[in-house]
Amino acid sequence: MQDLLNEILDEVRPLLGQGKVADYIPALGGVRPDQLGIAVYGNDGQVFSAGDAETAFSIQSISKVFSLVQAIGHSGEEIWQRLGHEPSGQPFNSLVQLEFEQGMPRNPFINAGALVICDINQARFAAPSLSMRDFVRRLCGNRAITSDSKVADSEYQHRSRNAAAAYLMKSFDNFHGDVEDVLRSYFHHCALSMNCIDLAKAFGFLAHQGFCAHSGEQILTARQATQVNSIMATSGLYDEAGNFAYRVGLPGKSGVGGGIVAIVPERASVCVWSPELNAAGNSLVGMAALEKLSARVDWSVF
Repeated sequence: MQDLLNEILDEVRPLLGQGKVADYIPALGGVRPDQLGIAVYGNDGQVFSAGDAETAFSIQSISKVFSLVQAIGHSGEEIWQRLGHEPSGQPFNSLVQLEFEQGMPRNPFINAGALVICDINQARFAAPSLSMRDFVRRLCGNRAITSDSKVADSEYQHRSRNAAAAYLMKSFDNFHGDVEDVLRSYFHHCALSMNCIDLAKAFGFLAHQGFCAHSGEQILTARQATQVNSIMATSGLYDEAGNFAYRVGLPGKSGVGGGIVAIVPERASVCVWSPELNAAGNSLVGMAALEKLSARVDWSVF
């Protein structure tokens, strides 16, 4: 596996320079674009990594999975009364579909759906940002994980569209907390700073029937882990989930920080990071690396 990861990164490195670093969040725009890392965390506890796998980056929308898991943990099936689990087919920050469907987000991985989940968690935890930070620390076994306040503040300063989605849902009685408070928590979640090894380990429970081996916790039931994986497979890559399923064939979740996490059920969790994005907002080189890895090891669930 170690030799394979090194080989794959060498093969995809020529693609660097073909994508574009996210700059609509100013604090992300200054990230060096030529970085590339990958990590694999097996259910047997082995970790393999290559490239810039120990360089921390902003996880952004990958955090939506952690928020969803928190909400399922304390509220179970009840959360699906306020949002769906269908692909949207629309950009992740679209307001058109939300208006048409009367404030009910299609799934928890578009921004509107993630805001509803954050609203649900906000009502449950006294300090939502700290609760999320501590939850993620347990999942990855790294007590040093923090949220980058500069990134969170930068996102808050450019919150207009997310605020519009929240207030639109509030008009349909599908948003109960204070919009500004929920937005601040949401951006702190997105601004969590982790590396590929951290994220591969943090997502290991989804490859292990909901069990986090290094913390000894049953995070989700086996059935719930399957359900989260299914939503990742259909909705985890913005409006490019079909292309990801075709090329990689694994449940996955991406973020505009350039990270992509993928789950190999019963086998392993994988994280790849390269900050340059394609037109859909997913890591261009990261997608290519995961495609090669899945093909070489025959990991596609299809």
